[in-house]
Amino acid sequence: MRVLLLGAGGFIGRRVADRLFLDADLQVTVLGRRDAADIRFDLASGSPGALARFLDAVAPQVVINCAGASQGAPRTLVRANSLAVATVCEAIRRSREPARLVHLGSAAEYGPVPVGSITSESAEPRPVGPYGVSKLAGTELVLASGLDAVVLRAFDVVGPGAPAASLFGRLAEGLRRALELGEPRVRVPDLSAFRDFVDVRDVAEAVRAAMDSAATGVVNIGGGRAVRVREAADLLVRASGFDGLLSEEARSAPLPAQPAGFVPAGGEPSAPHPAPAEPRPGLEPVLWRQADVRTARERLGWRAQTPLEESLGDVWLETACRV
Repeated sequence: MRVLLLGAGGFIGRRVADRLFLDADLQVTVLGRRDAADIRFDLASGSPGALARFLDAVAPQVVINCAGASQGAPRTLVRANSLAVATVCEAIRRSREPARLVHLGSAAEYGPVPVGSITSESAEPRPVGPYGVSKLAGTELVLASGLDAVVLRAFDVVGPGAPAASLFGRLAEGLRRALELGEPRVRVPDLSAFRDFVDVRDVAEAVRAAMDSAATGVVNIGGGRAVRVREAADLLVRASGFDGLLSEEARSAPLPAQPAGFVPAGGEPSAPHPAPAEPRPGLEPVLWRQADVRTARERLGWRAQTPLEESLGDVWLETACRV
């Protein structure tokens, strides 16, 4: 199978590339802005016509789009997450043999959901910031393209290679610095929210499964379990051996309620917290994420395999070994 991979230099894209190159039955071509790419092309500024000519030359049966941006000004996010997707879709439509498209979306497209709820693909998206809005626009372009396409809506991706700007990338670096300098505490943002973590290598396996499947539309890719971010941070702290304190910033949003009987990682069922106050319209914080992953199991034959403790242990190992 001939595959064209876009965005192989990013956090998820690197792991997708690693997974694809393990498969001897795949002929993988990488397109991107970096010198290491087989084809140099900027999706945010290049034309659909030029990209279509590359598609005709490579004749891929599958195009995988891991390209995008998670940081930057709104204009940057729109160009990387929306305009670039429009270019990809139009180029595939213009190509002589339109390929199947596997596109990486984001749980940020959903925005705030009720605490304790499980979010299915049928939930109405209402993102609250430029990143989520730009990612949702990209997803809508894919869904309206008329192509054979699937959007893998990845939840909170963790694991080795975590960006330095991400929560766990910053925390790992802060722990390393504290250990080197003998500092007794590490400052962190508020950790009271709940997230659905999934290892980046499991996301790569989901991409591989989606290539061969007949699934179309949106498919959630997550662990299927809500974990308080503070508990995940504690796993990273334990992996590092740091015995000091995490100093959390003041909470800027109400404490998330947790449903009765909620079982934290490795803990006992706890009593529910009081429900948070109703936030003002347009300012809703995202306090809770938990994916309904039944579609991924049923349509892709996929489920998350990597324990969160292993994912964060590998984040620390990579940070500690960095020269």
